[in-house]
Amino acid sequence: MRIVLGITAPITVALGIAFLGVHAAAEDPWVVYDNFDGPGDGKHVVLITGEELYRSEEAFPQLGKILAQRHGFTCTVLFPVDPDTGTINPNVNDNIPGLEALETADLMIFYTRYRNLPEEQMAHIDAYLESGRPVIGMRTSVAAFDLPEDHAYHHYTFDSEAEGWEGGFGQRILGETWIANQGAAGSEGTRGVIVEDQADHPILRGVSDIFGPTQTYEVRLPLPGGGTPLLLGEVVDGTDPDDPPVEGEKNDPMMPVAWTGTYAAPGGGEGRVFTTTMGDATDFVKEDFRRLLVNAAYWAVGLEEEIPAEANVAIVGEYDPSTWGFDGFIDGVTPSDHAL
Repeated sequence: MRIVLGITAPITVALGIAFLGVHAAAEDPWVVYDNFDGPGDGKHVVLITGEELYRSEEAFPQLGKILAQRHGFTCTVLFPVDPDTGTINPNVNDNIPGLEALETADLMIFYTRYRNLPEEQMAHIDAYLESGRPVIGMRTSVAAFDLPEDHAYHHYTFDSEAEGWEGGFGQRILGETWIANQGAAGSEGTRGVIVEDQADHPILRGVSDIFGPTQTYEVRLPLPGGGTPLLLGEVVDGTDPDDPPVEGEKNDPMMPVAWTGTYAAPGGGEGRVFTTTMGDATDFVKEDFRRLLVNAAYWAVGLEEEIPAEANVAIVGEYDPSTWGFDGFIDGVTPSDHAL
């Protein structure tokens, strides 16, 4: 699967970009996209990857490029990095360097699974949420963390029973924690169906064709952490967009696969949240899925009035996503390999 489109805006090499007093350079374990014009100019988005299944380490650099080059946001993309090799390795679940970038972030886009980050890294995430700034959570982020009981941030764990943090980061911040698969992995894909009374929501502007080959997630209804569904997931009998819906209880009712909400910040105030349980790297091949996420970024930072009728989400450079699965990541890739 390969998409290549011409780049229509000038490219700025990211070698002298200041990042919290440090210059983004080839040796840095993150990548920064900056110095483009657009409505997002002046807004800093931090995209955090760290899951072993759905190739977010491939999808998020492309999303960051689109948000930056097409819409003017400054984007910092963080990765799970093997400290011994400096390469991106999703199986390293205890190291995402660069989380201090959240100190200046206007939006955090999250895509992790069962991470066991050290307390000094978790502290940056906790401080961001204390401030009540917006969050976008994707797919496995409903089970973002699995931290030991003696960890200072154990309450972020997906099955937390801590008072006020039941269901951990997923339920408290995103609206739901991990429950189960609704569709069958590998054989039943997901078609996004717009909730009729939300059709005019700004996040859905220019969005009509959502499909992913991966399975729908089960959630509880109503969403235990609150939330307003925008898209429902129709489980289809196969992994092709033209496949028919599965008969029976898997679609009765259909599960929300994208919703908006707010979270009560521990430090006071409320932060905007957009969550989708879709988001395999191959989902990003669909133009309308990319548009959904770009629109969500605008909405999250309060720029919904700036969302165009059909946001430009053209691929920047090449995008050739790998198939989902454990141990399917491309070995030997460094963050700097994703630089413009």
